Amino acid sequence: MNTLSASDLGFSYGARPVLQNADFAALHPGQLTALIGPNAAGKSTLFRLIAGLAKPTTGQIMLGDTDLSDLPTRARLKRICFMPQFFAANAALTVFDVVMMAHKQLKGWRVSEADMQTVSRALQAAGIGHLAEAYVSDLSGGQSQMVSVAQALIRNSEVYLFDEPTSALDLRHQLAVLTRIKSAMVERGAIGMVALHDLNLAARFADHLILLGQGRILAQGPPETVLRSSAISQTYGVEVEITTGPRKDLIVHAYAS
Repeated sequence: MNTLSASDLGFSYGARPVLQNADFAALHPGQLTALIGPNAAGKSTLFRLIAGLAKPTTGQIMLGDTDLSDLPTRARLKRICFMPQFFAANAALTVFDVVMMAHKQLKGWRVSEADMQTVSRALQAAGIGHLAEAYVSDLSGGQSQMVSVAQALIRNSEVYLFDEPTSALDLRHQLAVLTRIKSAMVERGAIGMVALHDLNLAARFADHLILLGQGRILAQGPPETVLRSSAISQTYGVEVEITTGPRKDLIVHAYAS
């Protein structure tokens, strides 16, 4: 099974560097990697480079033995699914419609009864079956976020990129979404990457962490290694204490410096 890795990645907006000499070791199928770091650290840019929405100025991204820059756009779309941070609502479409469009994007537009059932199951799995006939323009921010997750998980991809999928959600739905994402990566043997601001969610759900700061990858590895490193305090500019909860989860306590 293919792994995902990057070496010497660089990207700039004009003269302003956003990523520099970014490397991450092989990410494995069936695992979820959390991309962590402060605002403007380069997390969304890294996702855009992997998805093919921007081209690195240096370096390469490998999926197995394939340099992703060598893949035609359609082939890349088939292998990599990117859920951006912001959901574009369209007043003319229902929740069922937009998830069906994601399902049929690379398969042709003839809709069968099997397709209808697949979309219904995806909505139920995301906890939004009751919103099937709602117009996406009428949804709350949290509901829109859940629709985006359903759109992503209905795709059959090798790599899934979720850019802050919990940002508009309450605590219960944050846990539900990350549980669903994590279980989907295991069930499908897919590579999952999720950008998160909440270090406790990252500690609880991720198998692997990548810490970004000022356009560089500062640390990577299992949560118990990365979260205990001095790089966390230095990158976020806070004092950090790590304890273990009653369920053996790591708990991050942050204090203003």
